[in-house]
Amino acid sequence: MPIDPKKALGAKLEPVESSWNDDKLILYALGVGVGVGQSQVDPKVLQYTYENVLKPLPTYGVIPMFAAVGGLFNVPGLEFNPMMLLHGEQYTEIIEPPLPTEAQIVTEGQISGIYDKGKGALITIDYITKEKRTGKPLIKNVMGVFIRGEGGFGGDAKSPEVGNVPPDRQPDAVVEYKTLTQQALIYRLSGDYNPLHADPGYAQKAGFKMPILHGRCTFSVAGHALLKACCGYDERKLKSMEGRFSSPVYPGETIRTEMWVDGAIVSFRSSVPARGVTVLNNGRAEIA
Repeated sequence: MPIDPKKALGAKLEPVESSWNDDKLILYALGVGVGVGQSQVDPKVLQYTYENVLKPLPTYGVIPMFAAVGGLFNVPGLEFNPMMLLHGEQYTEIIEPPLPTEAQIVTEGQISGIYDKGKGALITIDYITKEKRTGKPLIKNVMGVFIRGEGGFGGDAKSPEVGNVPPDRQPDAVVEYKTLTQQALIYRLSGDYNPLHADPGYAQKAGFKMPILHGRCTFSVAGHALLKACCGYDERKLKSMEGRFSSPVYPGETIRTEMWVDGAIVSFRSSVPARGVTVLNNGRAEIA
């Protein structure tokens, strides 16, 4: 069914209440690979995986919005097959770093852009996550989803550029993380139960040879690289990051993140060297 931007643009999604605590933060950290190839007693591992010294990974900010993503399917003028939806772009900002170790929250979403890309439609949704009791904004997310086969409705074709292009020089830092073969099965426990990441039959119907790693997990692996190479593992320094998903990652593959530092702005790009593909492009991070 064609996208109708007149009905959908500006539509607000139903607010969704959720929360996080020590257990959720630890499960998330394990789901994005913290500790893989490292000693269990390494302080850099324990600070994100042990409740007595726990700090939230700043990339946990990408998680709360997912509780509200389901509201996308109830927006008038956005009738489509969920199997045709791909997570295309992501921006995440921690409004006042660092995140608290526990919170009761409300996440609100609004359709901020609808673009006709010919072969599909690009939809952008702005999410604000607030502390429930005080209404204090904690996190801003902008999610771009590409819906295959839903273009041609005659809307605006030019969408805002995501992130930036890395400078033409050797990267200032390179970090590689090997993902686990079961990493998608762990990561999905943080709230993204899309069968594309677990069910082989579903993945094949969607055009993939096997279940793929969540785009937000790839995004968070890149965030871990930024935290290590550019922030000295100080979670208060990673203010925001954004990028465009350009190719899937299969669980078990190694993700290589290259970073170019220009003052407070870091350009980055993630790839899977074994296949020679870029998986996260146009990356841009702000270091506080």
